[in-house]
Amino acid sequence: MTASTDKTPPALHTPPVVSPQAWEAAREQLLIKEKAHTRARDALAAERRRMPWTAVDKAYAFDGPDGRRSLLDLFDGRRQLIVYRAFFEPGVYGWPEHACRGCSMVADQVAHLAHLNARDTTLVFVSRAPQADIERLKARMDWKMPWFTLTDGFDTDFGVNEWHGTNVFIRDGNRIFRTYFLNNRGDEQMGGTWNYLDITPLGRQEAWEDSPEGYPQTPAYKWWNWHDSYVEGAAPDKKWMEISDAGEAAFRNKGK
Repeated sequence: MTASTDKTPPALHTPPVVSPQAWEAAREQLLIKEKAHTRARDALAAERRRMPWTAVDKAYAFDGPDGRRSLLDLFDGRRQLIVYRAFFEPGVYGWPEHACRGCSMVADQVAHLAHLNARDTTLVFVSRAPQADIERLKARMDWKMPWFTLTDGFDTDFGVNEWHGTNVFIRDGNRIFRTYFLNNRGDEQMGGTWNYLDITPLGRQEAWEDSPEGYPQTPAYKWWNWHDSYVEGAAPDKKWMEISDAGEAAFRNKGK
């Protein structure tokens, strides 16, 4: 006879069980606070878009699958760059089969990059592991983001030499500026398209946002696309414009 593996979980001190009507009333009360939280998050993102920039004058080099690249090269021709420093190198728990568990959870949550790219934004990961190890890890874990090898003091200079962290940069021609940085628990929310765009200086680039004058903005919803259907420079799909317009009108009328 084998020992039973059935483990009864401890009793929970659960909230009350109520009628559907009472549940809906409780949800409406909580929704007031949730909407306030959303507005506060939007206001914080608007303040973030007005943060000062600092110039990056030092040259940095990274090894990639196609050879040596500069920080400017990492933009891949786009205007904005997000760089996540992931711990994958000798001495990290799990090496060489795995990267840091926390960094791996971040990598697992990265949304399809086509949506960021459609907003003129590139996301890359960087680590000190050699490219052969990075490519092997990416294939094993089915990760698609560009992942480069650090070769100099980039991580030390930008606050991520002893821990993970996310730096944001923007370029004006060949000039590069650091615009934002987050680490510790700030990283745990990252991975989704919206959260990444909200930490960039240009934001989601949608018309409802509170952004400085002259920032690029287009109507919400209209630029969204299937990740395999973005075409650079193409106008939004006419049929999708009609559908989204009808949906927005129905939503507005419902609220009246």
